[in-house]
Amino acid sequence: MLDSCKSAKERWGGVSMLIDNWLNQRQDMIVLYCSITGLDSDVSDDSPLASKLRTFCQLLVDYVSTGHFEIYEQLQREASDFGDTQGLSTATDILSAIQKNTESCIAFNDQCEQLSNIQKLQAMLSHIGEILEDRFSLEDRLIELLHNVHRDKVQHTAARV
Repeated sequence: MLDSCKSAKERWGGVSMLIDNWLNQRQDMIVLYCSITGLDSDVSDDSPLASKLRTFCQLLVDYVSTGHFEIYEQLQREASDFGDTQGLSTATDILSAIQKNTESCIAFNDQCEQLSNIQKLQAMLSHIGEILEDRFSLEDRLIELLHNVHRDKVQHTAARV
């Protein structure tokens, strides 16, 4: 029993660390996004703005991928381990909205590859900013619903170890 508590503590603690690292990725992406918005510059392939835009797109795709292929899966597993059927049921709707949001993020990335007009870029950046704001809100709800709600149970388990 002691071993299972230790492994549970490590796993749930690992989920917290995974989420923290992912939220740090989010912060890096936001900082870069802010450094790009409002710039009135050349968008040619060798310009500093184009370089920042490519980096932003890569961070965006990495962030979205990490959410889908690591974070959401771990959150669902944790909720399942705690028998949180209500949380998992609610999460289904949130994940559906996130999936639609992901499609918009990927479309933004694809469109940026052929962008040469600064006005169009700024309009697209404004739009992706709104999309990301919605996404972050959905993801924060998901973390609260499937992870933070179990924090006391994890701490109680850890205290018994």
